[in-house]
Amino acid sequence: MQLKTVALGVVFVIAPRMLVAEETPAWINVPNTKAPLHFAVPLAEKPISGQSGLFRLTETDHAEVAVLGQRIAAMAADGTAAAGKACLAASISPGASNSGTRRFRVEASPSQASGGFSFREVNDKSLELLDDGKPVLVYNHGVITNASVPKNDARRNRACFVHPLYGLNGEVLTDSFPKDHYHHHGIFWAWSHIVIDGQEYDLWVSNKIEQRFVRWICRESGPVAAVLAVENGWFVGDKKVMIERIWFRAYRAHDGARPLDITLVLIPVDRPITLRGAEGKSYGGINLRFAPRTDTVITVPTGRTTEDLPDTRLAWADLTARFAGAPGPSGAALFVDPKHPDFPPPWLTRHYGILCCGYPGVQGKTFPAGEPVRLNYRVWIHQSAVDVAEIQRAFEAYGVARALEDGSK
Repeated sequence: MQLKTVALGVVFVIAPRMLVAEETPAWINVPNTKAPLHFAVPLAEKPISGQSGLFRLTETDHAEVAVLGQRIAAMAADGTAAAGKACLAASISPGASNSGTRRFRVEASPSQASGGFSFREVNDKSLELLDDGKPVLVYNHGVITNASVPKNDARRNRACFVHPLYGLNGEVLTDSFPKDHYHHHGIFWAWSHIVIDGQEYDLWVSNKIEQRFVRWICRESGPVAAVLAVENGWFVGDKKVMIERIWFRAYRAHDGARPLDITLVLIPVDRPITLRGAEGKSYGGINLRFAPRTDTVITVPTGRTTEDLPDTRLAWADLTARFAGAPGPSGAALFVDPKHPDFPPPWLTRHYGILCCGYPGVQGKTFPAGEPVRLNYRVWIHQSAVDVAEIQRAFEAYGVARALEDGSK
């Protein structure tokens, strides 16, 4: 796969990682996909002339096809905001053909768009993302306490997670502090076996280690996408042992689905850290705990499952059910970046309501101090019931988007 840029009377730099323009107009080539393509292409440091933060992308072979693009922050390799760099975010519906390459003219948008994403401070612990005033998710950066959990139980307090995550019908898709597993909390990332200097810790149940908010990295909203980036730390007592930087990128709902891209960057602070998944199950990584519901269906690339899948390698998994407040079945899938380490990684799926994508799995891996580990995922939220073919098309479009973002072939 190759990303190319050209211009009328202008020589363009073919930089796989950047859309480079000396003056407008510019063009971008993207592969055609069978599902909507939601992507962010790195821009050069020198902006397209007249850039106001919004772009118009017009398909050269179909002038009636035009979409809005938005300038958003770019992430550096260590999970901080990349100074002086940005990305062009856009969403494109499938073309008339299911193959080939589509060419779009990119220009600064002549007008500002109305509506789109916004943030709202719920309180001093939680930040809500909204789309045209409708809730998308809440990120809980502060410590959330559930009074129904016994005071002497370390699972009583949680921070640094997403809950609620909302469906496109306004229904709540996630659960937090469920009675069957107090330590489950919406979209969260945790490992049950963490070894530092020969001492083992368990982030799932906050056994001698916990996640704490450190600072905001980036908060952007607009008519195409929203970006939220945060730095947390893993703390043993007062000592920070792991830097944890999380980037969320939400796109507006499109054809009955909304993608939420999540990037985890983990950096051991001053000594190696070993991560390992639960024996025989492999949970340990990113997890999605679903709200109470009925008629649960879990689908994986081989089709609908009837049994739970422990320590099973998967590219994606989906849970669809009837949630309170929705007119019919809805749900969400978790996609793994095709370039994820050890792809496809091992999973644990449970019909009681959790999808656990594990890395590095039950064999474990030791990560050197100071070296970032980057893990990319997409939560694909769908408004109605979907079949395996539809999920697979959306997953393949995610793979294309990731390749474009990385500038890979």
